[in-house]
Amino acid sequence: MFLITGATGGLGRRIVRLLRERGEPVRAFVRLTSRYAELEHRGAEIFIGDLLRDRDIHKACQGVQYVISAHGSNEASEGDAESIDYQANIELIDQAKAAGVKHFVFISVLGADRGYEDAPVFKAKWAVERYLQASGLNYTILRPSGFASNLLPLAERFRQTGIYLLIGDPQNRSSIVSTDDLARIAADSVTLEGARNQVLPVGGPEILKRGEIPRIFSQVLNREPTILNLPLFAFDGLRGAIGLFNPKLRTSLGTLRALLANEFFCTPTEIQRLETLFDLKLETLESFLRRYLGV
Repeated sequence: MFLITGATGGLGRRIVRLLRERGEPVRAFVRLTSRYAELEHRGAEIFIGDLLRDRDIHKACQGVQYVISAHGSNEASEGDAESIDYQANIELIDQAKAAGVKHFVFISVLGADRGYEDAPVFKAKWAVERYLQASGLNYTILRPSGFASNLLPLAERFRQTGIYLLIGDPQNRSSIVSTDDLARIAADSVTLEGARNQVLPVGGPEILKRGEIPRIFSQVLNREPTILNLPLFAFDGLRGAIGLFNPKLRTSLGTLRALLANEFFCTPTEIQRLETLFDLKLETLESFLRRYLGV
């Protein structure tokens, strides 16, 4: 039995879908208010609970052999990085160990180990990584760069307007990973000997400059882009103004600022290792967009 947290998120839903296609028993940890009909239709066992309640995590781990932690504070209606990204994962690790779970897969973030003091999600993920490594559980820690699925709403908006808002340096590089590839890597990690007790950066096959993304949108959707490139100090000014009225939101925006201000890409050597280890050919961003946008 697999337990998937964040099961209704962009990644979690794909993991559940893939495992069920393989005939694996899956317990999907969902919130009552989330949309989980598709997961239920696919034959997943639906566990309705709250990651902020220890007793729910305890119950969810019973009879489970594998845990894939794919939840995050950006996918929760309540809670923040400290409670969702950190404390819920710490409790999940403890309960997984108590239940005799064979393997724990943790979805971290590329750059978690860089020490971004002003980025709560990065700090939480890094702390959980270290806790998991010291727990005695068999683990795989995956550090993905940007999810391709997160660009789909931007692509749809671009399809309608031709406008692309780019904040920060367009020369900053990223290696955006197909969310379907990441789902397969997460699912395969529990039984792949070479992934046991490993920390693996996960990116797509291309190192892209951020300014190239609207050009890819243009190629896929056959529309000339209008690129609005705002400097990072404009974001900082807005964040500072927000902080006057909502200090908590200002703090949480530190994670977004880290993403906007820095580069997140995997080296060719790291990509080759992934493709060899998991026996797959990683999908390009353009291919992913064409599949999901139907063009």
